[in-house]
Formats: sequence, structure tokens, C-alpha cells
Amino acid sequence: MSISDIFASTAGRLDDHERLRIHVEGIRERAAKAVPWAPDTVGVPTQADGNGLMRVNDIAFYANAREEIASFADLCLALLETHRPRDAGALGSAGAPGARRCRCCMLRWPCPTVREMGRLLD
Repeated sequence: MSISDIFASTAGRLDDHERLRIHVEGIRERAAKAVPWAPDTVGVPTQADGNGLMRVNDIAFYANAREEIASFADLCLALLETHRPRDAGALGSAGAPGARRCRCCMLRWPCPTVREMGRLLD
């Protein structure tokens, strides 16, 4: 399910930055509520070649995934807090509002950081 599917009902009411923030907060909340994974709670498939080391790596991945996803979501939210729009303070043509810029990098809004996050998370 993509971000656009999740927020189709709110189209036009939320900007891309706000939709990304809500999407990442949802990921963080689901990670916090998830039951920690362990070999006895998750069916870890056996390896075709019987390689025990691969199975240990799989179990380690599952066991740490909850905390790693929550940390990743925190990173994304921190980036979105830093890279958010601000009014450029100038008037556009014909009395239209001026172009918005990113508070962090001062590039035109949406800045490359937010555009790339949206592309990768969608």
C-alpha cells in the first residue's frame, strides 16, 4: 500500500510533507506496538542448504528489526522536522504568494531531501 493510497481520502487537505510525517509516525507506532520477534514467535524458514550461520543471521535480523525500524522512523521524523517549508517572505507575480523554501537548506520547496524521501517511502 502506498502513501497515496493511505491518504487518498485526505487529498488536497494535506501537503506532501505532512503526509510523509504521518506515514513515518505510523511506521514508528506500529514498530513500537509489535511483539519482539524471536525464533519461537516467528517461523524462520530453514535454509535449503542447511547452513546454520544463515539461519542465525535471519534470527538476528528478525530479533533486531523492531528496534531498527523504530530508530529509522525517528531519523526520518528528525529529517522532516529539519526540512520543512517556510514562507520565502516575497510576493509572487500578480499578488500570488511567493515561493516557499526549505527552512534547512533554503532550496525551493519541496527540497530534494523531502522529494527523495517521498519517492523512496511511496
